[in-house]
Amino acid sequence: MVYEGCEDAVGLILTLGGVMALWGGFMEIAERSGITAVFSKCLSPLIRLIFPEVRDKKTKEAISMNITANLLGLGNAATPLGINAMKRLDKLNGHRETASRSMVTFVILNTASVQLVPVTTAALRAKFGSEAPMSILPAVLLASVLSLIVGLVLDRILQGGE
Repeated sequence: MVYEGCEDAVGLILTLGGVMALWGGFMEIAERSGITAVFSKCLSPLIRLIFPEVRDKKTKEAISMNITANLLGLGNAATPLGINAMKRLDKLNGHRETASRSMVTFVILNTASVQLVPVTTAALRAKFGSEAPMSILPAVLLASVLSLIVGLVLDRILQGGE
């Protein structure tokens, strides 16, 4: 029984590692080919609305890439992109000990993780025998969109609606 658990754990790690490598590679190709710049341009009105104080183009691109990875349901592959965006936001904040409004908003956006395609979860469901691994899509989309809306509304209320 212990050995079966170890075997299952290794199999799970390989499955998740493969999914992360695949989508991480796609994101790298998208960045080098300019596709992420297109996504960034498409997301620009939304980013201006949610992050009105961010003027730096590279920071906006970093935020866009993270949002894009989350929309694609890449979860762990979105993490390095989110760290990069947060580092850029921290730099704009002057590396102070208190998070800026943009940093707090970014954490909310990242935590909600709106996913149009929950790739990682679907891969796990498929690995463990689900006949319809993407059947969770409506529930994931609804839960993440609602949590994002509630989070952003509370963010604006608690930050004084600035």
